[in-house]
Formats: sequence, C-alpha cells, structure tokens
Amino acid sequence: MTETRSTCPYCGVGCGVIIESDGPQITGVRGDSLHPANFGRLCTKGSTLHLTATSPVTLQTRLLQPQQRLQRTDAPQPLPWDAALGLAAGRFADIIQQHGPDAVGFYVSGQLLTEDYYVFNKLAKGLIGTNNIDTNSRLCMSSAVAGYKQTLGADAPPACYDDVKHAQCLFIVGSNAAWAHPILFRRIEDARAANPGMKVIVADPRRTDTAGMADLFLPIQPGSDVMLFNGMLHLMLREGWTDPAYIAAHTTGFDELQARVRDATPERVAEVCGIPGGDLATAARWFATSASTLSLYCQGLNQSSSGTAKNATLINLHLATAQIGKPGAGPFSLTGQPNAMGGREVGGLANLLSAHRDLANPQHRAEVAALWGVSDVPAKPGKTAVEMFQAAADGEIKALWIACTNPAQSMPDQATVRRALQRAEFVVVQEAFATAATCAYADLLLPATTWGEKTGTVTNSERRISRVRTAVPAPGEARHDWAIAVQFAQQLEALLRPGAATLFPYTTDHADAGAEAVWKEHRESTRGRDLDITGLSWSLLETGGPQQWPLPEGTTAGKARLYEDGIFPTADGRARFAAHAWQPVAEPRESRYPFSLTTGRLRDQWHGMTRTGTLGRLFGHVAEPSVQLNPQDMEERALKNGDLVYVTSKRGTIVVPVQGDTTVGVSQAFMAMHWGSEFLSGCSSTGERLAGVNALTTSAYCPTSKQPELKHAAVKILKAELPWTLLAMAWLPADTAQATREALSALMAQFPFASCVPFSNNTPLSEPGRERVGVLLRAAAHEAPPDATIEHIESLMGLAGADTQRYADKKRGQRRAARLLRRPDATTLEGIVLAGDTSAQGWLKTLLQEELPAQSYGRLLLIPGAKAPVAVQSRGKTVCTCFNVADIAITTELAHCHGTDADRLAQLQGKLRCGTNCGSCLPELKRMVRATGPLAPKPVAQATI
Repeated sequence: MTETRSTCPYCGVGCGVIIESDGPQITGVRGDSLHPANFGRLCTKGSTLHLTATSPVTLQTRLLQPQQRLQRTDAPQPLPWDAALGLAAGRFADIIQQHGPDAVGFYVSGQLLTEDYYVFNKLAKGLIGTNNIDTNSRLCMSSAVAGYKQTLGADAPPACYDDVKHAQCLFIVGSNAAWAHPILFRRIEDARAANPGMKVIVADPRRTDTAGMADLFLPIQPGSDVMLFNGMLHLMLREGWTDPAYIAAHTTGFDELQARVRDATPERVAEVCGIPGGDLATAARWFATSASTLSLYCQGLNQSSSGTAKNATLINLHLATAQIGKPGAGPFSLTGQPNAMGGREVGGLANLLSAHRDLANPQHRAEVAALWGVSDVPAKPGKTAVEMFQAAADGEIKALWIACTNPAQSMPDQATVRRALQRAEFVVVQEAFATAATCAYADLLLPATTWGEKTGTVTNSERRISRVRTAVPAPGEARHDWAIAVQFAQQLEALLRPGAATLFPYTTDHADAGAEAVWKEHRESTRGRDLDITGLSWSLLETGGPQQWPLPEGTTAGKARLYEDGIFPTADGRARFAAHAWQPVAEPRESRYPFSLTTGRLRDQWHGMTRTGTLGRLFGHVAEPSVQLNPQDMEERALKNGDLVYVTSKRGTIVVPVQGDTTVGVSQAFMAMHWGSEFLSGCSSTGERLAGVNALTTSAYCPTSKQPELKHAAVKILKAELPWTLLAMAWLPADTAQATREALSALMAQFPFASCVPFSNNTPLSEPGRERVGVLLRAAAHEAPPDATIEHIESLMGLAGADTQRYADKKRGQRRAARLLRRPDATTLEGIVLAGDTSAQGWLKTLLQEELPAQSYGRLLLIPGAKAPVAVQSRGKTVCTCFNVADIAITTELAHCHGTDADRLAQLQGKLRCGTNCGSCLPELKRMVRATGPLAPKPVAQATI
C-alpha cells in the first residue's frame, strides 16, 4: 500500500488528506494530522472520498476518452486526442478570425488547481486576446472579493483559522458552517468548550444547526443584512462603542458613513429585518465591546444583488471598532470551493489579472503583458458568468469552453443557460464525469483528471497554499486540466500566430515538472504584490508543509493575519469605509409570488453531486429532493409531508415533494442547491424538460461583483394534483448500478414529476465490504403511462424474471411487482415497483432498504395499503453516517442518559459511537440532546409502519 499526502476537493477549508492506494485503486483516506487546516479531521464527504474515487459505481460515471457529437442530438463518438485538439483549435480559430476574439468564452472552476487556472487565464487573455474568461467562483466568492477590495484595498482575507480560538465574540452571518464548513465548525465547538465565555451571534433567515449553538440568534429576513449592519453601527455610534482613535489613524470616509447610518434606527431595523430592537442592541454591544470579534460569512452575503454592499458594511463594523489586525478579530470570508482563492490569485475572473492586478489599470495590463511576452492585454472588460451565457443565448458568443464545472446545473435561470448551450455553435466540455448535465450539450468532450490523480497546488480560505499530489494514474485517456489547455493553446497559436515562439513552453510529458513550471511563472507574477510568494517553492511545501501568503523572497514563513500595523494596500495606506444604503432583494415577494425561496447546502452533499451523488450512503441523511416550508404555511394550504407541489418563479416551474420544517420562517421556503436535473426532473405541460432548483433562481446580480442572487427568488407554491404515482427501487450489482440509474433518469422526462437517487444499506464506514448499491425512482402523472413504460422500468430494476411476483389492475391503472432473494440465512426483498397506488411504499421501502426478513410475506407484498400485513419496524432517519446510527436509536438512548447536556452527549457517544469519527453529526446530536431533557418520557424504540 502507498500513502500520498494531498488535500480534500470539497469546501474551501482545505483539509489535508492522506490517500491510501494500491496500484490504480484508491483504497482508503484519512485526515492528515500534520496539516494545519484540519489536524487529521475530515467530514462525512471527506471521510468517504475513497468510496467515490475508483469504486465500480464511480468508474461508470467517468469520461475516459475524447468524444465528439456530429449533431447535438447524436450519441458522442470517441476520437483520438490529436484529432480532438485539432478540431477544437480549428473551430476556435475560425470563429476568432470571422467574428473576433470576443466571440469565444471560457467558463472554468474553483475546483481547478492554481496551475490549471493560470494556463486558462493566459490562453484567453494572452493568446486569444479576450477577457471572456470567468469561473463558477463568480457564483461563490466575487462579492467577497469586491468587498475586501472596496474597503481594505486588496482581496486578502485578514484572519486565519487559529483566530477562532482567540475570539471572544464570534459573529456568523450568511453561513451554515455546521454543514458547509464542518471541520472549521469543529474548531468553533472546541473554542467554545475551552472558553465558555465566548459570545456567539448567528444571523440567518433559517434556524440552522449553526444557529443552534448561538447565544443570540437573529432570524433576519432574506436580503436585509445591510440594514442589520448599518443598524448595529448606528447603535455603536450612539452608545460610544466605536474606536475614534483607530478610525482617525487608519481609515477614510467615516463621515459619509456616519451620515448614511443615521436613519438605520432600531425601529427601522426591526421593520426591515424582523428582529427585536433589544436583540439588535445586544449584537452591537457584544460585537463592539468584546476584546476580539471575528466574523465568519459565506454565501448568504455573497449570493445577492447587494453582495458587495453586504460584505463592505460588515467590514465597516470591524474598522469602526478596531476589530481587525489582532488575534481573534477580523472579517473572515469562507470560500465555498477548494481553490476559489487560487483562482483569484491568478486573476481567473473576467475583471482581474494575475496577482490581484486590476484589468482596468493600464500599468497592471502592461506588467502582465511583459510577463507573458505579448504586446498587450485587452482593456475591454470580459463577460462575467451571467453575462457570458446571456451573450451566448443572444448569439454574440459563438464558442464556449467549459472546464470542471456544470453550468447546466449550477447557474441561475436555467432556461437561459440551456438556450445558450443550444445556440452556441461549438461547445467544449472538459470534465472528469460524463454524468454532468452540461455534457449533454457538448460538441466535444475532453476527459480530465480529478481528485487523487492531479498534481499542483491549491489555496484555502486562510491564504494557505498546499500541494496536491498524484496518488493513482489517470484512468483511460484522461489528462490534467492544465495539460489539456496547454496542448490546445499550442495548436491554436500555430493557427493564430504562425511562426511565433510559443507562449506555453511547459512540458506535458512530465506532469510534476510541467505543473511546477507553470506555478513558477505564477509565482514570479506575484513579486512585489500583496500576495508575494517569491519566497515559496515546491521544495519548501514538501519539507515545511502548507504555507500562508504573503511569503516574499528573504522570508521563511508566511503571515497568519494581516494589517496588524494598521497599514492597508491602498494609495494612502488607509482602509476605506463604504457608505452603502440597504436595498431590497431584486425580486421581493408579492401577492402572486408570496414565498421567499432560499437555497443552500446539505450536510453530506457537494455542489452538483457528480461525485457525492454516486454514493448511496451520502443520501442517508437527506434521501430525496424536497422543498421545506414552515408548518404554519403548510397548514394554511392544506399540505402534508410528501405532497407534491408546483414551485413557480417568473422563470420556471418545478414539481417536488414538500416537507414541514420549523427552521424555515413563515412565508419562506428552502431548497438544497444540489438538486439539478440529474436527480430531479420531469416534463412541463409544453413538453420541456424541467431543470431542477435553478430553473427558479434569478440571474439578477450585484452591479459591482456581478454575483447573481442565488439566495433569493420570489415563488408561489401550489399543490400538484398528480393522482397516478410510481415508486421503483431495487438493489443492483455495483458494476451496473450507475448505468441503470442513467437509463432511469432518461425516462424522467416522460412524467410531470420524477426523481431518481441512489441509496444504500448504510453499513458503518468501517465495513465497506457489506455496503450495497440501490436505486430509487419516483414519478407522478395525471394518468397512467403506457404499460410498456412500466415494463421497461421493471426490467431495468431486475424485475423481469420468473422469480418476480406481479399484480395488475388495468382498469385502475395499477401494477405491482416484487422480487425476493432467498438465501440460506434469510429471505429479503430485492426490488419493488408500485405503479398507480403507492400507499404501501412506507413499509415496503423499509423492508427493502433495511434488509429485514421477508420470508413470511409472500404474495402479501402485493397488497396495497399503508399498513403492513406483518409489523415492520423502521430504524428511522440516519443521523451519523460513519456508524450508521439513526434518530430512533439516539432518542431511545437519550431517555436513559442523565446529567448535564454535555454529560448526556458523552453517555450517548459512549454507547452508540455517533459523532465520534468525523463529527459532522455533532450539531444535530446536540440539538437532539437539548430537545430531550433528563425527565423526558421514554419514546417508542421502534416505529411500526
């Protein structure tokens, strides 16, 4: 067995991992105890990385060779790499020569490595001469970038993870860190335990698991953050809680800001934000008067039409109270992707250049042109993400190159995005996973390496650069992203500038040498800049481990925190207050669209789920797509859990089950960002395929950062009357499960509603050999489909043989099929299809998924009705994924635990082990502990369905 140090490919915490491999197989993963980001800890997603790497199911999803579609409706056909790159270079050259360089665009990803990003940026801006290169980081971090630059002068997060343990007040806003950054949240829990006097304030429209640990929870209305921050500053000024000396010595613009917040009275804040004036005063006092206050924030601030204003007005609070440049203090933006920071460093956005240079600055353009050896870098701003796809939809951009991202799932206003992909003359998708929705629109598919196969560097939220190392060889013909871009660039420059010396002199034959050469060029671009890393080398990363920037030549270590001297990277060395007024959301709710829809992450999933969505155990915590509403709203609309509803915005409609959730405010709705058309779909009345949650979201964006308002859309929610329903689920062979799921997904467009997800038997993580793979399909329609459709589904689910029991009632449009597996030790239910009447789904689903004995049922499996003919005992919903511990077992055990909440949690963990591995379930466990006091009545140990 070989061990390789690398990093986790999920959130921006940048956890170190040790990959265990045997030849081409990744066999295990564990946290790197020496990595300063996580010290050995991993979340549920990180802990299961090996199961999503080279498993039989995952390998079925991989793109393994270049493929071309001669027509968009054709199945892609393989072709050699040289032919693929030649085709791409020829088509791009033709379009550039006919329509100009701005007729092409590149859309890349915060999941690329820094070296990948650098080459793509040089390719677009240096070789082609267009600034039409943007990234999915535009959807993630561009408001944070703009906020830092507008106030502090540079895109440089001033704090570090270690500040969590030094903070006396923690202000978490627009972030459910418990789910989105769970390893950082473990640090918060540790800091709180070591310092019980720490004050924690959480501001969020939902009462998330993060809010569960708050001393003060502020359930603000969506989009009201600027009013909250201005209102806090209003009270700080009134009560004398600001630091006039710091303001005078280190800032400018305070007089204008002071005038701006004069109207942000407690009464006005209460009206806009929906919080009591007393809570506002407490938040302001704790923030300003604590010895050190650290703010942690993420997409709740960034994904907004006022994103820059939200970021800047929060930073105003830190500047006004001198809560910056010291241990435990500062505005700390949490990145959502593993290398969003690296992309920002190399200028991988349409308005940036290498090393935090600005495209609008002529001197900066000249410096980059000199470094690259080109005559100039174009001054015209490039198209940002939303603008780029709108331009393609309008026919202005003719060719798109999409790398390591899935805009047909993640971009807002999917109708426009898909129209853009259809209208573009030539679409290249450079991707590791063939199952990404965007792949269906590609003329040319190029297979790329992914986690465990790549080499290069990444930068995490605290400015820490880590090495990513290759653990296993690339499967099939997959190539590194930077190498693909280099090889394409070399062919393209032969057509655009024949005879000229190459701009891309990097070897692609030796991956480490080539990637390091790219990195060294990036390093030179940082010389003298705020992120100067000229003192860093790959050898230092090998011997000294991950390093923070800046680390200029002549120094041996980076800086943990910035601006300790009160000097900022602005012309006069002073930070700038930003006087922003509150603006409402781009699309306020109103009588026709009375709900505010917000989106966010699930605990155990990642982005579009091309990787995590292959692993059934990661669906244990949240098994299927749904929209959450406050129970009061459901009662008023006569909705019950599981009812199908139409969720409609001004851009589109989806059909999805509804669930009551007390964490969601009245007149609000929540839906996870992950549910794209790969898992949730259907067909509209006009025959158009539905596109998941982002069919609803708006492309309205912040005028400064151009980041769209993915966090809010006005919607209406109406019950869907779809009387014919279907449930099909079965255990499948691991080597064919993904192909079956894809075949079932292709059928989803035949129904007004359909969802298709994997599931597993949720064995403990320590027993991977026992894990089974299953697929679950749900559908609903106005009337029964043709029998052939149901028969096809039964066949795909392995229910076409003589060992399958069947029932059919054509008059009622009902069919049922079940297959048992008889083994010497037990007889279990292996597959079911319920069509027309799914009332028995509750007990049958439990019987199948929990592999309960089924020998006594026989033909009773085909009887309709919600009540099981023989009692079926469910284990409940999974809470702890690592040890497969469900809520019923936890509640039962808690009834026997005594003492303080901490004592009861320790007793629970000692008995069931839940929360003792990755810890991702700890916030939920603590919530359950708080909800069941020592005198609580003992619950029923098992639920009978």
